[in-house]
Amino acid sequence: MNEDLRNQFFAESIFHLVREKYSELTDGCFSTSSQARHKVLAGIVMTRGFDLRSAQVVSLATGTKCLDSDNVSDHGGTLSDCHAEVVSRRALVRFLYAQLELLLREPADSEEQSIFVPNKGGGGFRLQDGVLFHMYVSSSPCGDARLNCPYETTAAYPSRRFHCHLRVKVDGGEGTLPITAPMANVNRTGVAQGKPPVTMSCTDKMAKWSVVGLQGALLSHLVEPVYLHSLTVGTLNHTGHLGRAMARRLAPVKNLLFPYRRQQLLLGCLNSSEVRPTGKAPNVSMNWSCGDGGLEEISTSTGRRKDSGTPSQLCKRSMFARWQRLQQQFQFNAADTTPGTYSASKMAAGHYQRAMQQFTSALQGGGLGSWLRKPPELGHFNVSV
Repeated sequence: MNEDLRNQFFAESIFHLVREKYSELTDGCFSTSSQARHKVLAGIVMTRGFDLRSAQVVSLATGTKCLDSDNVSDHGGTLSDCHAEVVSRRALVRFLYAQLELLLREPADSEEQSIFVPNKGGGGFRLQDGVLFHMYVSSSPCGDARLNCPYETTAAYPSRRFHCHLRVKVDGGEGTLPITAPMANVNRTGVAQGKPPVTMSCTDKMAKWSVVGLQGALLSHLVEPVYLHSLTVGTLNHTGHLGRAMARRLAPVKNLLFPYRRQQLLLGCLNSSEVRPTGKAPNVSMNWSCGDGGLEEISTSTGRRKDSGTPSQLCKRSMFARWQRLQQQFQFNAADTTPGTYSASKMAAGHYQRAMQQFTSALQGGGLGSWLRKPPELGHFNVSV
């Protein structure tokens, strides 16, 4: 089998693994008229090398919407971006926390072995050699990688003019608009002023993950960057647009400090006729992490659990509490264990923030727009653990 056929077979296999896991989780659990219906499905598969016999789906999510701006500022208790790609990444982070927690157990307590091992050169952890992560998304991620965006067919936004540009999600999450300079609601630090809070497109977020990793700023205090190895896309795909958006526009990002790097994604598109569901997108986003008993349903109008109205297991508060417990138990950076705010703890991840600055500066230097950050006051909260 030549390399192209082998890569295509691998991409199709990732798709089938995610689709089968989703079918397994929804079978008999949800009515097909509402919750099981979805516009976009995303999932992440873990392998040892490229051995599909070791393949394991570790996170899943559905969704195409963003929270209305009026409901965002509640001190980390809501999911503001419910696009499937973004939620599946958060579900993966939850899986990574569980893998770190395995290291704290006595060997006799669990037969499962963590995918993390201690760093040879000092504190913190890294993935075991050969552990790879692969994402499947049933539709091209919104933003620069997607063709024929209906919001950019007007004379004001001719699509060719804004190829490669950073984009923000239109409030509600059903479309994107290019970031153009100057923007009246942005200050010099890239923070959006007033309303609405800004949510970057999925294409741009995935490009960011190729530089700073999937683990996020908090977890980078504990582990080396965790990168996607491959991305498989279903409908609305175009390998040229994917390659431009995910790789070629990142070429100026250079001289990253170890262990950060610019990860070159293996890109795959399905040959099979995966049909994007028609009809109106449901007002729910679902998520699952390996080890969960079932899917969690999030209302995209509130960003909270649909059944109880309580915060999601993936919300910032939940992740922050889990991170603080691990920081205390591993006793890293003992001088800095005084609980700070969510925002302060993220900003204290110096190497991560340096890599993020190099990423955003390279894009801005190339005339592709400024990366817009949500107002920092949204992260000015503490949790007790």
